[in-house]
Amino acid sequence: MTQVLSILGSTGSIGRQTLDVVRHLPVKVVALTAGTNVDRMAEQVAEFHPRLVSMATKDAAEALQRRLPMSAPEILWGEDGLLAAAAIDEADTVITAVVGMVGLRPTLAALRRGKRIGLANKETMVCAGELVMETARANGADIIPVDSEHSAIFQCLMGSRGREEVKRVILTCSGGPFFGMTREALAHVTRDDALRHPNWKMGEKITVDCATLMNKGLEVIEAMRLYELPPEQVDVVIHRQSIVHSLVEFVDGAMLAQLGVPDMRIPIQLALTYPNRVDNPASGLDLLSCPPLTFAAPDPEVFPCFAIARAAARQGGTACAAMNGANEVAVERFLRRQIGFYDIPDLVQRAMDAVPFVKDPTLEQILEADRLARAVISEN
Repeated sequence: MTQVLSILGSTGSIGRQTLDVVRHLPVKVVALTAGTNVDRMAEQVAEFHPRLVSMATKDAAEALQRRLPMSAPEILWGEDGLLAAAAIDEADTVITAVVGMVGLRPTLAALRRGKRIGLANKETMVCAGELVMETARANGADIIPVDSEHSAIFQCLMGSRGREEVKRVILTCSGGPFFGMTREALAHVTRDDALRHPNWKMGEKITVDCATLMNKGLEVIEAMRLYELPPEQVDVVIHRQSIVHSLVEFVDGAMLAQLGVPDMRIPIQLALTYPNRVDNPASGLDLLSCPPLTFAAPDPEVFPCFAIARAAARQGGTACAAMNGANEVAVERFLRRQIGFYDIPDLVQRAMDAVPFVKDPTLEQILEADRLARAVISEN
């Protein structure tokens, strides 16, 4: 069980919910990192008294310094600050809740120090999953997934004695705000439409990814890496109620599912307390009052980002890094109202076609594929 914690991305949705869980646990917070939300970070420092804090920019770090008393923690900024927080000596667990490829190097740094990773940064596994898993094994470090779907699979696999017993894993998907809509209707949706997720409160980037179903495609790749499964053993079903968080089917026909209310504090806490379970501030699931549970197949014609991610999963290598980097930039442009909804998959595919493919890439080649893909999207 976690004793001392570092949180990368403490002012975001997952970071804030992690701190809510920590309020109920005997866990010390030693390091916090954030983007540019100085006000929220100042509040967190006042409550949790970390030894080290890092902000994304120098300006944000200096603004935070002015807000805090002379006895303030050490304040860093940029990637150096993220790396310092990830590798800080006292922490036995690091929650990686930053969004995007920025989480890769800090995750590797923490794993090299043998720390437990509470993984909420799926891009790390999408772009460099094999390298991440090799680093974890080499240093005896645990990776406990925080995403609700992968936490569900993790929990269902507790009932298995080996991967040879697993027939497939089934990721559930809410379908986002546009479930059931046609391509013609989706051609005109706006940024605000995409940010109206029916079940979860999340950051803007992941919410748009849920609207395009790219998020589920990324999770397919993440499941392949985390559980060392080929793409044909990872399936997806639309489950609008977000109560069944994912399932595992075994070779004998038995199927295990993890159910619960849509509250991220449940998988976050398990990542901190595993292998133990303790009381959680989240509400329990009342089976007598929950709605009927429905399931449907995703439509890759209406949601081409899902099909693109599936194709990248089959191709492997740098294709996943190029796809992810392009998607990050395309979603940012969509959020700025520079492009339309279906421009996202078009630009992602264009970048993947333009970036040279490497089958067994090094870390440097992964980062280069990410850089090149971003450049393609930025120029179009």
